[in-house]
Amino acid sequence: MLMLDAFDRPRSALREFLRTEAAGGILLILAALLAMILANSRWAEVYFESLHVHLGPLSLLHWINDALMALFFLLVGLEIKREFIDGSLSNWSDRWLPVIAAAAGMAIPAITYLLIAGRTPGLANGWAIPAATDIAFAIGVLALLGKRAPTSLKLLLTTVAIVDDMGAVLIIALAYTKGISGLALLVGALLFCAMLILNRSGVKKLWPYMVLAVALWLAVFLSGVHATIAGVLAALAIPIRTSPGAPDDAKSPLHRLEHRLHPWIAFAIVPLFGFANAGVSLAGVGMEQIMGPLPLGIGAGLFLGKQIGIFASIRGAVALGIADRPAGATWLQVYGLALICGIGFTMSLFIGGLAFSDPLLSDEVKIGVLGGSVLSAVAGFLLLRLAPGSPRKEGSMADA
Repeated sequence: MLMLDAFDRPRSALREFLRTEAAGGILLILAALLAMILANSRWAEVYFESLHVHLGPLSLLHWINDALMALFFLLVGLEIKREFIDGSLSNWSDRWLPVIAAAAGMAIPAITYLLIAGRTPGLANGWAIPAATDIAFAIGVLALLGKRAPTSLKLLLTTVAIVDDMGAVLIIALAYTKGISGLALLVGALLFCAMLILNRSGVKKLWPYMVLAVALWLAVFLSGVHATIAGVLAALAIPIRTSPGAPDDAKSPLHRLEHRLHPWIAFAIVPLFGFANAGVSLAGVGMEQIMGPLPLGIGAGLFLGKQIGIFASIRGAVALGIADRPAGATWLQVYGLALICGIGFTMSLFIGGLAFSDPLLSDEVKIGVLGGSVLSAVAGFLLLRLAPGSPRKEGSMADA
């Protein structure tokens, strides 16, 4: 267990978030690459069979996707709550640009997917797969650019991805929930209410919340709603002590839990998820599969839909005077950011697993997600690497 003295000195969650996500994103890239290598080597059978070994009631793959990823969604919920209450999204004036960009960056990819794959019987359910942005992967790519990516772009990417995550959570809860158990859902609701009562009663110790969170996960798991939603609900009940304009309050339960979870999520759980879900055998895969409606719809949604939706919405918001262009960034650099937002890896693979249970379709989902994400990453990296920087300083206001 991590020691509390690590939090005696207040630190900025956002600064640590960017630093940890960048390193974790690079590790995620390596984990996904290793999975692809193993899936197409003489160790492929061992790789795939080990994921389906049962440990108790669930397979190893299900423990990763349903249990460990609940911790990932707990962290997502903590980040959303922190940013909306005590962070860069705490004021409506700061919310407009990331909310508009994220909304367009989810809607246009979904429409793109439906135009390509939606008319094929059985494939319309995958409309949400290209709607997500992988923040760890995307920030990892920006980290490789160093100072060629202005800080304002990194902050905009973070806020857009956080709003994007909030949309993805709602999609999972509303669009991919089947066969509800009323009793289990009622128990989950009572447990969530108990956590809120602890919050309202001024309980600051984390362990009572964590005990109830485990019970909440089990109730949600049995209810038919995807178990990872329990992580987000638990996060909403964790108390936060605000410190506007100052480093994070070391006595804030939410900040303490976030700092504890972040290294484990970034360096263990998300790379493990990528390793377990990115492997797809390319043996016998021809152009018919690669260019089929499912992978083509996902790939086009990520690569084309994301860049069109995000860049056009940012350009439109600035033209209408709703928001300012990121300080110190040129429009070409903003376009590079929109390209990088097409990296949908973790959340896209996760939603793909919920949308399709057929192994053949699951492999096509992976091909589409990997293809669209890699294309977006390479194109965005090259554009930002070669794009001339703004002559303005980052602190100055950009012209509309």
